[in-house]
Amino acid sequence: MIDQILVIAGITFLIMISPGPDMVLVMRNTMIGGRTAGLATSSGILAGNLVHITYCAVGIGWLISQSILAFTILKYAAAAYLIYLGFMSLRASGKPLDSGPMRDGVSQRTWFAQGFVNNILNPKGTLFYLGVFTMVITPETSLGAALLLISISIAISASFWLFFVYTLDLQIVRKILERGQQTVSRMFGGLLIFLGIRVAVMER
Repeated sequence: MIDQILVIAGITFLIMISPGPDMVLVMRNTMIGGRTAGLATSSGILAGNLVHITYCAVGIGWLISQSILAFTILKYAAAAYLIYLGFMSLRASGKPLDSGPMRDGVSQRTWFAQGFVNNILNPKGTLFYLGVFTMVITPETSLGAALLLISISIAISASFWLFFVYTLDLQIVRKILERGQQTVSRMFGGLLIFLGIRVAVMER
């Protein structure tokens, strides 16, 4: 059991520190809307993780990974959404970053939805949790042990997002980024578009 805990903790930590669409989106929303936006976006991502875990646990994740059509639909939907967010960032590049968490009428529900949709459409989420269930959580793993391993993975993810958002929202960090606010917004926009294209061309 200890080996399983170490494996799940290590895999989760490595996947969290690897740059990807979720990280870029949390960075973007935290800089635009502050800590509230970053935490709401992170909560949406964690909710998406729970959905991935649920359908992988019942076998649907395996079907998606084996179906070319389902995987392709998911892949292009994710790519389109990332590119859309990227263009929205480019359009907002001339607006100040420090206008508050409800800038332009954006609510916590919207930030949450962005994180949730971005995560749930990411094909890598399916493949990651499918790999975890195949390698670490097997049919021989008891329900209690499986719930413990899943809880550890979610706890590590949540801790990472808390640390990440609070670090980005530090006054000294915000001041540095706000000095080059147009560059920052354009960078986020470009990264999101790049990741969208990357998702579109990825293979299973």
